Amino acid sequence: MSYLDNVKIVLVETSHTGNMGSAARAMKTMGLTNLCLVNPVIKPDSQSISLAAGASDIIKNAQIFSSLEHAIADCTLVIGTSARSRSLQWPHLTPKTCGDKIIQEATNTYAKVALVFGRERVGLTNEELQKCHYHVGIPANPDYSSLNLAMSVQVLCYEIRMSMLNIENNISEQKNANLSETEFPIDADIERFYQHLEQTLLKTGFINANHPGQIMGRLRRLFTRARIEQQELNILRGILTSIDKTLR
Repeated sequence: MSYLDNVKIVLVETSHTGNMGSAARAMKTMGLTNLCLVNPVIKPDSQSISLAAGASDIIKNAQIFSSLEHAIADCTLVIGTSARSRSLQWPHLTPKTCGDKIIQEATNTYAKVALVFGRERVGLTNEELQKCHYHVGIPANPDYSSLNLAMSVQVLCYEIRMSMLNIENNISEQKNANLSETEFPIDADIERFYQHLEQTLLKTGFINANHPGQIMGRLRRLFTRARIEQQELNILRGILTSIDKTLR
């Protein structure tokens, strides 16, 4: 199960059904599928399906609630979006930290997380924002910060997805590290290999018995730099043994 399955996108009293469809499309491009509608002014219709553009399944499966309380009742973390500064100070997140917090919470199998978006014109009320653990705002151009609902959903869903991918990559790297725990030979085995190598190179005449040190020193440096693994050492010892047999 994807961590994103534990994340709800909640739209409160959306006025235009087209915005529902566009928001659903924004969600699906980022892998989110749980859409909740709180008291929509108009229920989803053909326009919402049309603007969903391939994400009509999200519209059709959207849950409709009579209040925000009911929509977030099963959630352990609720983050509300707000573009306006409020008189009541509240813990505020950037889009990136919002994505990180949501995914950190969603990694718990039993946790549900809600990201709440308000009305197109006035956003969420102070009372609704007080039901949220954190607030998040998108730092848009202050001279033109006109982000519509679907754009806002897209930006924050993108950050959620990036956070999810980052965690999955870290888990994958950790698993790979655990699976590929390399076995290295002990120093005594390495020394036996060098002795074997020197004896074989003497037999082939590659090194001079009176002055073996220079080449052997360079070979030691080569293998030390490579830090050969146990399996690789076994192969090298096997090669030397086959040369010894041929010489005999």
